[in-house]
Parts: sequence; C-alpha cells; structure tokens
Amino acid sequence: MDKQDYTSINARTIDRWVEEGWEWGIPVSHEEFERARQGGWRILLTPTKPVPASWFPPLEGAQVLGLASGGGQQMPILTARGAHCTVLDYSERQIASERMVAEREGYEIHAVCADMTMPLPFADESFDLIVHPVSNCYIRDVLPVWKECWRVLKPGGLLMAGLDNGFNYLFEDAEPDRMVGMLPFDPLDNPSQMECLIRDDCGVQFSHTIAEQIGGQLQAGFRLLDVYDDTNGVGVLHEHGVPCFWATLARKE
Repeated sequence: MDKQDYTSINARTIDRWVEEGWEWGIPVSHEEFERARQGGWRILLTPTKPVPASWFPPLEGAQVLGLASGGGQQMPILTARGAHCTVLDYSERQIASERMVAEREGYEIHAVCADMTMPLPFADESFDLIVHPVSNCYIRDVLPVWKECWRVLKPGGLLMAGLDNGFNYLFEDAEPDRMVGMLPFDPLDNPSQMECLIRDDCGVQFSHTIAEQIGGQLQAGFRLLDVYDDTNGVGVLHEHGVPCFWATLARKE
C-alpha cells in the first residue's frame, strides 16, 4: 500500500459502512432537529457520554467547524441552536448526509469533502469552535491537525475533541478476554496489523499516545481546560468499565 493513499482507502471504507447502516453515519431525524431548536439537545464526541453543556460557548451566531464530523449528527444540532456550521469530511457519503439534513430542515451548511491530513481549506481565525469527534484514529500523524486547528480558530476559540486512547487495539472481539495486540498500532509499518484490519474490514487505523493526543494540543498552543473519559458502550471492555476514549476541551491562547 502507498503510505500516502491510506486516507483515500479510509474514505471509501467509510462510504461503504454508511451504506451498510454504520451508527456514526445515521443522520438526526426531523424530530431530533426540532427538539434541539426547542432546547432539548446534546452531541457526542465519544460513543456514549454527551458533551457537558458547560463546554459550549454561546452558539447563537457562532462560527463552528465540524472536523471529520460528517454524517448529519453534530452539525444539524448546533445549527438548530443558532450556530453557522461548516463541516469537513473525507467521506462523500457523510458529506451527502450533511447536505440532505440541511435541505430537509431548510438551512445552509458549508460542506467540504477533503482530507484532514492536508492543510485545512479555511482562512486563519475563521472559527469560534471546532467539534472533532473520534476520527484521528484514521490518520497517522495528529500534530499537523492540531496545528491547523489552532490556525483556523479565532483567539479564545475552543477545540472539542474525541480521542481513541489505543486500548481497543490490544483486544479482538473473537478473543475479548486475552490481550492479542500490541502498541503502537501502525499498520503501515506492521504487516500483521494490516492483515488484521483487512480481515475485519476496519479501514486503516492507528493508535496514538497521550503525548500525541493531548501533548500535541499543548504543543500546538492550546490550553487544556477539561477532560473526561468514555467506554465503547458495548462489549467486554465496556462491561469491565475500561475507558477506551478521552474527550478534551482546549482553548486557543
């Protein structure tokens, strides 16, 4: 595999998952959109825990970027709360879902199909808030993404990110009680890890350390404001209370 082409493979894989009913590709319903307009709303960065209401800045008129956040789940809710939303995702199907919800509900969204490993196609200091659900497990190097987030946020702007902590790469569904994997998980360097991903139709995924995930945000210039963890929501690790994800709130200083 061309090491520069794995993101295209992931985009095509996610397109197929969406067609098969992937839970992170099911758009909000009209009823959910209406409830959000009336004040009953939440969004997820990780599988089960809603983002605390205290994390959000005033949303009326806010410029919000959904980074790798396609699928019609977070951006419609924030639009219903008065935000002006832009979404960037490399999956054409996820972008199509965003446009479908916008047309159905009668609002405009700037939807961009693009690879987040490349420089973001936005001007400096364009956004008040970036919403970045769990997705950088599909890219190899995360520091450039944090630097781009810092660049496109306004001073004082907020970054909300869902992060995979790597635990899931140590276990397989077929053998949930036995550690079968190892870290780091980098299938571009480890053929056996790539074989596992191909066998399980998982796209091309990567583990990242706390130094990359949270330390990288600090290195890019962010100040960490808050954090929580979350489980997979299902499976043995969830049943044992093992947190497999973090969510972070950081501010551009």
